[in-house]
Amino acid sequence: MTSIKRDPLLAVAKGVLWFLMGLMALSVVACLSAAPTVFFMRDHVMAELLKDAPDLVFPQFMAAVTAVCLLAAALLAVLFRIFQLLKQIVDTVGEGDPFVPVNARRLTRMAWLTLVVQLIGLPIAGIALWIHNVAKGAGANLSDIHVDTGLDANGLLLMLILFILARVFRKGAEMRAELEGTV
Repeated sequence: MTSIKRDPLLAVAKGVLWFLMGLMALSVVACLSAAPTVFFMRDHVMAELLKDAPDLVFPQFMAAVTAVCLLAAALLAVLFRIFQLLKQIVDTVGEGDPFVPVNARRLTRMAWLTLVVQLIGLPIAGIALWIHNVAKGAGANLSDIHVDTGLDANGLLLMLILFILARVFRKGAEMRAELEGTV
């Protein structure tokens, strides 16, 4: 704990990661609560939606909204895990020992989880585009809303960087073990 007190950047990083993990957990709960709420209160929800889009297709639209809620919960849970792994790495930095094999494994997991985020994002984007098109076709004014679909280049770059950092940490841990073995 004294190392973190001496390094304010680590303390800030740890605080931000705790905040993000809490936000992700709260968001997962909200999404998981929204899915059954949309289902059980569908008549009320549709009555409100029909005010803006009178030609809206009821069953498919509500199923799509529920699917987005469930997929978003899964995506947020994966993000929670990424932040948790990053916090564990920050903890080892604070302890003064980041080049340990477990951090290489953590970075590799984070890279794979980044790919999972991308893959979960694809159906979310597809469903969101379908919802947008259906609502627009039903008369809703959506001129200020744009839906992006496809893979995010930044996410793929992050995945690549994490895989490379995992190899750097793995090699650093190996070199350190060799050095300790020769001393």
